[in-house]
Amino acid sequence: MTRSANRPARRLGRYTRRGFLVATAAVAGGVAFGVWKAREVPPNPLAPEEGVALNPWLLIDALGVTVVVPRAEMGQGVRTTLAALVAEELDADFAAIRVIHGPPAQAYYNGALMEAGLPYPAYALTERQRWIGRQMAVLPKLLSLQVTGGSTSTVDAFEKMRLAGATARETLKRAAAARTGADIAQLLTEAGAVVLPDGTRLPYPELAAEAAAIAPPEVTLRDPGQWRLLGRPLPRTDMVEKVTGTATFGADVMLPGMKFATVRMNPRLGGPMLSFDPAPALALGGVERVIDLGTGIAVVGATTWHAMRGAEAVAVDWGPAPYPETSAEIFAAIAAAFDAAPNSTLRDDGEIPPPAAGDVSAEYRVPFLAHATMEPMNATALRTADALEVWCGTQAPVVTRDKCAEAVGLDPAAVTVHTTYLGGGFGRRAEFDFAVLAARVADAMPGTPVKVTWSRAEDMRHDFYRPAAIARFRGRVAGGRIAALEAAIAAPSVTRQSMGRLAGFAPPGPDKGHVEGAFDQPYAIPNWRVAGHLADLAVPVGFWRSVGNSMNAFFHESFIDELAHAAGADPLRFRLDHVRPVHAPSARVLEAVAEMSGWGEDAPGTAKGVAFTHSFGTPVAEVVEVADEGGSIRITRAWIACDPGRVLDPAIVEAQMVSGLVYGLSAAAMQEITFAGGEVAQENFWDHDALRLHTCPKVEVRILQDNPHMGGVGEPGTPPAAAALANAVFALTGQRIRELPLRRSVRFVA
Repeated sequence: MTRSANRPARRLGRYTRRGFLVATAAVAGGVAFGVWKAREVPPNPLAPEEGVALNPWLLIDALGVTVVVPRAEMGQGVRTTLAALVAEELDADFAAIRVIHGPPAQAYYNGALMEAGLPYPAYALTERQRWIGRQMAVLPKLLSLQVTGGSTSTVDAFEKMRLAGATARETLKRAAAARTGADIAQLLTEAGAVVLPDGTRLPYPELAAEAAAIAPPEVTLRDPGQWRLLGRPLPRTDMVEKVTGTATFGADVMLPGMKFATVRMNPRLGGPMLSFDPAPALALGGVERVIDLGTGIAVVGATTWHAMRGAEAVAVDWGPAPYPETSAEIFAAIAAAFDAAPNSTLRDDGEIPPPAAGDVSAEYRVPFLAHATMEPMNATALRTADALEVWCGTQAPVVTRDKCAEAVGLDPAAVTVHTTYLGGGFGRRAEFDFAVLAARVADAMPGTPVKVTWSRAEDMRHDFYRPAAIARFRGRVAGGRIAALEAAIAAPSVTRQSMGRLAGFAPPGPDKGHVEGAFDQPYAIPNWRVAGHLADLAVPVGFWRSVGNSMNAFFHESFIDELAHAAGADPLRFRLDHVRPVHAPSARVLEAVAEMSGWGEDAPGTAKGVAFTHSFGTPVAEVVEVADEGGSIRITRAWIACDPGRVLDPAIVEAQMVSGLVYGLSAAAMQEITFAGGEVAQENFWDHDALRLHTCPKVEVRILQDNPHMGGVGEPGTPPAAAALANAVFALTGQRIRELPLRRSVRFVA
């Protein structure tokens, strides 16, 4: 939550009854601020004491300052922003700090996930509802949900990590005062050192061991007006490694004596393996072993290439899929969900009138979608007599640790997970299947490290997909305004499937994620109902960038556009008229995007479409321009206005907004996962493509900061993209397309 300039800073004592603890044990001649003892392979990375909050975010030792970031870096810049939160209060030299990923630990739970999960529109949360969300943070703590997702990383860390830095700063000053006899009130901190009144500098590492013996004081966080680092673009802490090729992603892990493997699983997802013959694979040079995984096989070779050749050669008899075999049958099963009572009616305002002449009705459809991360799924594992080590890019290290431990019969304390950089996550690496398979292969080869790399086809055809969905809308306009809107949305439940896998239970009650992006938008509509119908399908689905918003924003904003045209109104002005009475920050992003894009002024052969979505606490308005190039459509330009509240690094916010837009446009224009014979038809980027450099639009971003509460930025750029593009295509061609991908109906420039 963003703090206003005149609001008193929260004191550390609010977090724990004894206050923040400087670790009682020195680490390599220094001290850990927080209570994580730095051991290379700790059975438990935390050193708890009775009544002490566990906040292990900062180490100061003989090597300098190390910030422990508990969230995965997958290109979104979290290592930079979270490190800056600590460095800002610590007065550290930002260019000199080291940043590492924290180990799997309960202390790194993501409490902000709970407030985001409240079944209310985020733009209208009352203070009591926000308080309830904060109290519910005990659930992620109890479940050890150390998760990077939901656009919550910065929101969750905003106070915690600043408090770690502030407490360390003040404790180091007390250590300097005790050593020199100086008046603590006359001490300053600057660039990683305490500065005495005579100008003498005492570097933090020289004071760390003494600070370990001092009870830390309560601290007050600095007013944003005093910030030196936060609020402006900073050099990315991961950039040098990435541009020089020295960054370690999961696929880069190399260990002495390593073997290489790949997997081949039933293409009919969740079906059994009836039998297999390894002989054709073992006859190939470089293939060393074929391992039975129950529902598939792993092939071990001298190189990854040898392993993949071997996997293709294994003769396998696969059993049937536990779901309908074709896309048509799957969509029929989804449509059948409308016949059952809804799981949720989280928006039910006024009275919905019975159908009448003049009503606007529409049915929309979206397909299953793969995450299609640039780095395919992979993990490296080493099984020894009494332990297991796993190296992989993961969004959920504790879940990965525990699931790997279960798979090989070890206690979780005997499993060490090393989180590498992620070559794309988007929700896919919140799952654990790829790590567990590597652990099982390593378990069959004790003492030998083995890297298990999926082929691109295996990755794309064994995903946890963004679900296919159908939406039925009916609306009525009167006097240029929406008089009534009724929506019903049917799809498999991501929340129930994913939480069943990740946490061991499926949450009961209304599924907010199923209807987010539709029920929770700040529109003034007096009679408004949104119902969610859950389709019981065994097709594996999971969290995909912006989750339910990704499909429901397309439905909702396409229909708002249809209602605007039915009312004879300008689509952007129509939205403004309905949003302005409800939520001023949302209205301002619409006004901003209208100004940026020159809305209403189209060059010959071009047209623009607009869409707006409030998601993850951040209102985003997007305008997309398309042009007719000899009968093909080119996406030429796009404009984004967003308001995430307090902005900590505008360059990162801009990058994430552009990234989210391109991800959404790629899906809208050309991507789909289809089924035939129970198998996924798509296997690579040639049939599940994305926008390329020459087909991407020129994008302009404007960042507002009127939102009174901090929102996320990693996902909110995605939801409006599909509707903005579809609305632009309608404005250009007069063709209203209600089913994605759009390439089924129009041709895009290749």
